[in-house]
Amino acid sequence: MSNHLYDALAAAMPDRNKTLMELGDGTTVTYGRMFDLVERLASHLIRAGVVPGDRVAVQVEKSWENVALYLACVRAGAVYLPLNTAYPLAELEYFLGDSQPRFVVCRPESEAGVRGLCAKLGQAVVESLGTKGDGTLLAAATDAPILPVVDRNDDDLAAILYTSGTTGRSKGAMLTHENLLSNTRVLKDEWRFTGDDVLLHALPIFHTHGLFVACNVILLAGASMIFLPKFDADEVVRLLPKATSMMAVPTFYVRLLEHPGFTRALTKHMRLFTSGSAPLLAETHRAFCERTGHAILERYGMTETGMNTSNPYDGDRIPGTVGFPLPDVEVRVADPESGRVLPQGEVGVLEVRGPNVFKGYWRMPEKTQAEFRPDGFFITGDVGKIDERGYVHIVGRAKDLVITGGYNVYPKEVETEIDAISGVVESAVIGLPHPDFGEGVTAVVVREKGASLSEDDVIAALSGRLAKFKQPKRVFFVDELPRNSMGKVQKNILRDTYAGTYARGAA
Repeated sequence: MSNHLYDALAAAMPDRNKTLMELGDGTTVTYGRMFDLVERLASHLIRAGVVPGDRVAVQVEKSWENVALYLACVRAGAVYLPLNTAYPLAELEYFLGDSQPRFVVCRPESEAGVRGLCAKLGQAVVESLGTKGDGTLLAAATDAPILPVVDRNDDDLAAILYTSGTTGRSKGAMLTHENLLSNTRVLKDEWRFTGDDVLLHALPIFHTHGLFVACNVILLAGASMIFLPKFDADEVVRLLPKATSMMAVPTFYVRLLEHPGFTRALTKHMRLFTSGSAPLLAETHRAFCERTGHAILERYGMTETGMNTSNPYDGDRIPGTVGFPLPDVEVRVADPESGRVLPQGEVGVLEVRGPNVFKGYWRMPEKTQAEFRPDGFFITGDVGKIDERGYVHIVGRAKDLVITGGYNVYPKEVETEIDAISGVVESAVIGLPHPDFGEGVTAVVVREKGASLSEDDVIAALSGRLAKFKQPKRVFFVDELPRNSMGKVQKNILRDTYAGTYARGAA
C-alpha cells in the first residue's frame, strides 16, 4: 500500500526515541510515541466506519494528540477537517451540514451540544478529545488492532479547510496529498530546516500556518518543536533559548517587542523568525531588526494554496514585501476584469499556479470554475505588484475581506448579525489598520430614530453569535452610510473616515 503524504512524513522519522515535541510543562513526546498513537487512532477511525474520502471534522483545543489525530486521518485515507475552536454551535451547524463528516471529534465540554447537533444533521459518530488525554476518543482507540496504511495517491484529498469570502457562506478548500507535500518539501528546503532545528510553536493548529506549514515541515525535517497551547509572551521569552526558529503572526512580534525581557542577547542564537497569515507592518519589521539584529522573513500564502512566495533565506528581506515566488510556483499580475497579464510594476490581481494550488471548493463547481483562469492560474483576490527586482508586494484585497490576527472575516456575515439587533437600521463592516492584528474589525452602524443603542450593546449582542475574532473591536454610529449613484455603500469612504482609529494612543 502507498499513502502519498503519510509515507513521506513517516519515512522522515529520524529515530523513535528522538523528541518531536516538548510541551509547556516540560513533558516530552517522542516520534515513536506520536506514531504509535497515530496508528491506533487511524485503526479506530477505520473500525468506526471511516472509509477513504470520508471527512473527519475536528474542533478541539491544541494538543499533541490533536496532531496525532490529523496524521491518523491521513493514514486512514480520510479527509481531515479542522474547525476553529471559537465557533459556537450556531456556526458549527453550517460547517457540519455542508461537509457531512462521517466522524466528529469535539471538546469534552462541548460533547452534549455537538451530539445533539449531529443527531439533528444525521451524523452518528461523535467522540471527544481534551488537552490532558481526557475525552472518549483516546480510551476508545486503546484496543484498536493496528491496520495497514490506507492507499492514497497524490491527487486524493487530504484535508478540507474552510475559508471566507466577502459574500455568502464559507467555502471548503479541498487540499490534496500533493498540495500539502509539495509545499512542505519546498519550505523545508527554502527555509533550511534540518534535524537540528527546534521550532517554537505557539500558533493554533486549525489552519494552514500552524498545522500544514509548521508541523509538516518539522516532521519532514526530522526536527523538534516546543509546542505551546497558545502564544504567551512570558512563556516565549522563557523558552526561546531552547529554540532555533519561530513561526508567527505579526501580533506575536508586536507583543514580544513590548516585553522587557525580549533582548538582542535572548535572540542571538536564533536562526530564523518567519511571519505570515496577516500583513506585517514595515514599522514592526524595522523595530524587530533594530531590537534583535534579525530581519523577519515574511512570506505570502492562502488557505487555498499554502505558501506561494517567500522573502529569501539568503538575501534582502525587504519590509512591506512578501519576497519571490517559491520553486515550482508561478505568480503573475493580471487585470481583474479581462485577465490580461500586466507588465512588471503595474498593480492588479495576483494569480498563482503550481502543485500547491488546491483542487477546488467543496461541492461548489461553479465557484471553482469562476476562480480559475483557463490556463490553470488561480485568482487569489489579492491586489499586488511585482517590482523590478522580482519581489512581490501585496497592495490590498480585491474584495472587502478583513484579515485580523491571521483569521479571515467576511463583512457580510458580521453585518447580518448586527442588522438583526433591535434598534439597528443597517451596518457596514470594514477592516482598518491595527498595530497588533494587522486589521481590526470595525462596524459602522445606523440606528433607528430614538434608539439608545450603544457600542457596548452591539458587542454584547454578538457574543455567542459570532466567534470572538469576528466581533467588532469598535462600533461607530452614523446617520446614514455613504453610497454611490447605484446605491452601493462606499466602504472606501468609511475606511478614510475612521483611518487611525487603532493607532497607538488612540481612543
